[in-house]
Amino acid sequence: MADRLSALDASFLRLEDATTPMHVGSVMVFDVPAEGFDYATLVDLISERIAHVPRYRQRIKTVPAGLGNPVWVDDRSFDLSYHVRRSALPRPGSDEQLEELVARILPRPLDRSRPLWEVYLVEGLADGRFAIITKSHHSLVDGVNGVDIGGVIVDGRPGGGDGVLATWRPRPEPTSAELLVGALAEVVRTPGQLVDTLRSGAVDVARTAGKVASVAGEVVSTLARVSARPAPDSPLNASVGRARRYVMVGTDLDDYRTVRTRLGQGSFADEVTVNDVVLATVAGAFRSWLLTRGEPVYPGTTVRALVPVSVRPADDAPADVGAEVTACFVDLPVGEPKASMRLHQIAFSMRQQTEGGGRRAVSAEALAGVGGFAPPTLHALGARLGGMVSRRLHNVVITNVPGPQTPLYADGAQMVATYPVTPLGAGQALSIGLTSYDGGVYYGLYADRDAMPDADVLGRGIVDSLQELLDAPRPRGRRRA
Repeated sequence: MADRLSALDASFLRLEDATTPMHVGSVMVFDVPAEGFDYATLVDLISERIAHVPRYRQRIKTVPAGLGNPVWVDDRSFDLSYHVRRSALPRPGSDEQLEELVARILPRPLDRSRPLWEVYLVEGLADGRFAIITKSHHSLVDGVNGVDIGGVIVDGRPGGGDGVLATWRPRPEPTSAELLVGALAEVVRTPGQLVDTLRSGAVDVARTAGKVASVAGEVVSTLARVSARPAPDSPLNASVGRARRYVMVGTDLDDYRTVRTRLGQGSFADEVTVNDVVLATVAGAFRSWLLTRGEPVYPGTTVRALVPVSVRPADDAPADVGAEVTACFVDLPVGEPKASMRLHQIAFSMRQQTEGGGRRAVSAEALAGVGGFAPPTLHALGARLGGMVSRRLHNVVITNVPGPQTPLYADGAQMVATYPVTPLGAGQALSIGLTSYDGGVYYGLYADRDAMPDADVLGRGIVDSLQELLDAPRPRGRRRA
């Protein structure tokens, strides 16, 4: 029987339009190994690795008359060279040139008649480096049957590929009659599904997404707590067009740890996490960005961030990290002029949400230890959660995924940086993704081109805000027992 898309995955297909493509991506930067790295090397590497992820050779086929959700079928005309592409920057290519290339590649819709992913090899970067840009559709990356293509390309072995034999053979594609029989059989088992499917196609996709909101853990109860408080007005909420901007910001993980150690002391708080420091850094960047724009900033001014967080039961029982992603809504105190106070307000808000109800956040070490290169997949899951939540409840989505602190490689080429690309929702002019990896913290700012012409100002503000936290005086008072 064909593997059917879930109601949530089907809803992402229906929600997608020219201005809001529903795919996630990443920008991975590599040093060229002594033996070299070229397009043929990348094609061979992906050919070996996708043997472990059959979804990357499957495409979506719709059910006649919309009587069921679409199904995954093997692409009998699968052409790897169509999905793996080659580009280059004029040497020596700068970060700004790479950002512009990403901003042009990522908004382009994926071809629905083929498997929903693309990879670009970008040569010509400064210092003899190259980049790999990835794109994977939301419906493909569900954290269970599919992982982001970025997690397929790299691993912890500097020595090269797997040597997996290419033995894949496509299964016969189901006929229209078989698809109808399968859909009707499911209707017999779950008759309410047909009503939901037809309704979602004709009335409101959000209703179907709401039926399966439980896959995001505690999101329903979280929404109930904040639904009475719409997000504050912000220039971050604007009409979104087709064009994008992309800004990469690299920082040092030790700086965040230093801030946590220094400012996490005193009578303000007993626990400050690196994630709290990240959010405080973003809050300071938003403050300077709004002031640069001439926007009114008062002591009570906030920016509401939807922050997907992986959670686990308080009894330390094992948790499925991918399935236990919950929504935290944090009002970033951009009106607060003191950096240390911004940090402690955020830390208090995050603890209230992640430690309530018998659940708490999964540690960075646990996330970094997920099999394979998990950050791209976890960013995708966070973006899926953002797509399920009404834009009236938040101004921006911020996904922060701890990654491994040891080097990763693509067939001998060491990855030196990785920047996520999380999609924009309708009415959302900006998304922020960041990944910690091998001693660095790498931000990807993805923005509407017209609504955020100054996205680079916000990027510089992240660097300045982190320095402000580093320079902030220690809090007074003794640490509580």
